[in-house]
Amino acid sequence: MNWTLEVVVVPVSDVDRAKEFYAERLGFVVDHDTAISDDARVVQLTPPGSGCSVVIGKGLVPEMPPGSLKGLQLVVSDLPKARAELVERGVEVSEIQVVGKNPRPVPDELDNVGFVYFTDPDGNGWAVQQISSRD
Repeated sequence: MNWTLEVVVVPVSDVDRAKEFYAERLGFVVDHDTAISDDARVVQLTPPGSGCSVVIGKGLVPEMPPGSLKGLQLVVSDLPKARAELVERGVEVSEIQVVGKNPRPVPDELDNVGFVYFTDPDGNGWAVQQISSRD
């Protein structure tokens, strides 16, 4: 039996501001934006190529304060290109950092150990890791 992670709820204080950040700055696809009532709204966005989406909204998870989610991680095959795209879109992103050493030969020296970091407007923390091959 496969167990797939499909959705991660990201707590935000301003749904429209967060939607703009994730859609326009990060390039996530807006799957839907549904107002359930005056007090509840769900916006689902999916990173290009991902099987897992993020959900932002209001009236979802009150015990998660905006900005409290840390350690979300995206994976790309070309970290310098991904970082350049984020910078071009106006995202404040760290320089490329190498964390550790590869235990075996890899196609690119950044594979598995190359990361950049950024936060959304509420302070939810994201990492982007390079993995160009899973062999």
